[in-house]
Amino acid sequence: MIVATAVATDARVLKEAATLVAAGHTVHIIGKNVPGDFVPPPGVTISSVGASSVLRKQGAQSLSGRKLSPPMAFARWVMLPTHRNSTFARFGEAAEHIAHELATNGDGFDVVHAHDFTSLEAGVRIAAHAAVPLIYDTHEFWSGRSREYRPTPLQDAHERRLEGELAAMAAAVITVGDGVAEALRQQYKENNWPHITTVRNSFPSLPEDITAALPDLPEKPHGIIYAGRIGAHRELETAAAAATTLTNEGIEVRLMGPVDNTWLNSHDTGAATIVAPTSPDEVDAHLRKCGLVLVALAPGWKNHELALPNKLFHAVRAGVPMVASDIGELAAVVRKYNLGTLYTPGNSDSLVQATREAIAKYSDLCQSVQAAQHELSWESDGAALLSVYDSLSGATPPHLPPTTKTQHTTARVVREPMARAVRTLRAHTRASTRKGE
Repeated sequence: MIVATAVATDARVLKEAATLVAAGHTVHIIGKNVPGDFVPPPGVTISSVGASSVLRKQGAQSLSGRKLSPPMAFARWVMLPTHRNSTFARFGEAAEHIAHELATNGDGFDVVHAHDFTSLEAGVRIAAHAAVPLIYDTHEFWSGRSREYRPTPLQDAHERRLEGELAAMAAAVITVGDGVAEALRQQYKENNWPHITTVRNSFPSLPEDITAALPDLPEKPHGIIYAGRIGAHRELETAAAAATTLTNEGIEVRLMGPVDNTWLNSHDTGAATIVAPTSPDEVDAHLRKCGLVLVALAPGWKNHELALPNKLFHAVRAGVPMVASDIGELAAVVRKYNLGTLYTPGNSDSLVQATREAIAKYSDLCQSVQAAQHELSWESDGAALLSVYDSLSGATPPHLPPTTKTQHTTARVVREPMARAVRTLRAHTRASTRKGE
């Protein structure tokens, strides 16, 4: 497997790896900046690649965790695409090198499983070189995702073309929901992609002994909790705006997860409480203690309209009703299974009212969530994953003609005159280092 994340907190990658190991496979994951103390699941081995770029040395502090002056924040907004492109290009190069070493040392592999567009290009080249099938596992509708940096229309068009061409070389494509699968089929119908299988971001059912150790659900919720990254495009501004009213009514608003300080330093979280992140398995107890889960998506991006967030399935696994954004596929699933109530994104009054409604019919919602647990569990989705692997017998590896130039093209697609922004960024970084910021 290849994934440009730290792996340790990537629930989807770890679930898939554990499922494959349980079915008799061995799994090696090449990740990005994997923590040195991370212990992978039994049967899984890990290699880690650094996250340097032309703008940041390996090990240097990310600016996303620091409070920036307005000029510096603007420079970061301008330069972030350049940094990301360079980082992912270097990741791809290093992943190819590791894969070559594995094959050379006798630790061969018979499938390459590339997670997301950021690993697709390297995955194609590794699979082609090793003459093994490729699985493309896209965790989102890449071309419709939200952005936290300047518009990049030329790069966006290039990435759509590249994704269409490269994924057509895969033996199978996996994605996270039926809505994303259909959008991919429509966008790339001319590329003749292979069959797309839905493997949702659901969670394994909890063993009985762990379930028995969890706190009981309250008779009436005393809190609503968001468990995920605390940053932009997550409707957290709406949650913060609703927090004072809800707190006055005895409902605490908790925002739990890793914090993007660039966002936090520019937004008032009001009466909402920020809670440090914890492991996915430990989150269940926090969800049950509060009694309600906030599953929020901001409108304005195609990917959000199609998304079924981890938070939805985690709430179902924990048996906790939710208050969710009335948007796209998320709202459809909440309605279908009666998992909670819906609010209008961006409207704090609507969020308050939806929370009140969830409290008013709490007992019925709890029963509905419990009834949906098996169908919305990883047991169903893990079986779908294994069916994809079972179908690979005799699959054709990617074939790259000698004239095909695909290697790390995203990093070179757009050349723009940004020397001044680069100098500003580097000067600020040097000044911050001298001041010990």
